Amino acid sequence: MADTGLTGFSRGGSGYFTAVQQPEYIIMGYTILVTGATGFIGTVTVDYLKKKGYDVRVLIRPESNADTVSSMQVDVVNACYDDPVSLRKAVEGTDIIIHLAGVTKSATEKGFYEGNVLPVSNLLGVTMEVNPSLKRFVLVSSLAAAGPADNPDPGASEDDVPKPVSIYGRSKREAEKICLSYKGRLPVTVIRPPAVYGPGDRDVLQFLVMLKRGLVLGTGDVRKQLLSLVHVDDLVRGIVMAGESPDSIGETYYITSPRGYSWDELSSVAARELGVKNIRMVALPKLLLRFFSYVAGSISLLTGRPGFLNPDKVNEMIQDYWVCSPLKAERQLGFTASIPLEEGMSSTIAWYKEQGWL
Repeated sequence: MADTGLTGFSRGGSGYFTAVQQPEYIIMGYTILVTGATGFIGTVTVDYLKKKGYDVRVLIRPESNADTVSSMQVDVVNACYDDPVSLRKAVEGTDIIIHLAGVTKSATEKGFYEGNVLPVSNLLGVTMEVNPSLKRFVLVSSLAAAGPADNPDPGASEDDVPKPVSIYGRSKREAEKICLSYKGRLPVTVIRPPAVYGPGDRDVLQFLVMLKRGLVLGTGDVRKQLLSLVHVDDLVRGIVMAGESPDSIGETYYITSPRGYSWDELSSVAARELGVKNIRMVALPKLLLRFFSYVAGSISLLTGRPGFLNPDKVNEMIQDYWVCSPLKAERQLGFTASIPLEEGMSSTIAWYKEQGWL
């Protein structure tokens, strides 16, 4: 499906959303259930769907941010993923489900399983029971489910055998397998984003805070490493395009930037926006990083609270090529990321400054 947009719609401070002409197979009045709606990507997704004319319903767990929910002005269903009765209320009468909810940090393997695998299994099971005529189930997974690429050009493709290098990645891959096992019974689609940035994201913020001090910390060969990125507005547009297209049923897609970026390039682009003249790029020795990660991981196990650094996270950090190919999404969906890194980083940094985060 080609993205033949009309200008006019914008989101918050970024202003990148466009109103897309509706293809014939999309029926306005469809109800779309969004999970993880209070998160970084979820709030953008809800906003975009509302502006496209969909009726939006959100699944809200007890721990969700009540203030964020109240500001959305959408249909709200309170549910827990281990409660079939509440899940039935969430999925009944929906036409499309976009499952964004998940866990990116956990002190234990069990936490990743309960946050990333069980919700997918339970949602699909309940959907088959009460809503077998669902038009689409879109699982938003992660590049981590596939693991790093063996080479940077063109990067990982959807046909490559997945080789996740972390517990998080393995949990996302398990969720994908469960989702795709429903092919033939439900119309399912899997999306694998790479690193996502944009207004509201807190992971890239950590990098920018350090960069503002003139420092970039890495591990391994930071001069060699490359990674794919996608602005959140591009990602959400790609997710919805995949959910709308009849050609994407049973398929997996990377929604990503046209190419990978080096740390030098990322740092230079961001430094110009921050007014930083001199940057020191420090590569931490892998052995030292592993030592600190084991110490930090042990503390997390004792406290039950996930920390930023652990052996599992280090396994991801030391990889050279977190790069994925955009070619399948371009060919089958007509999707191309439209926000250049310079523009996306500029609007993101401006938003951080407005919020007093940077």
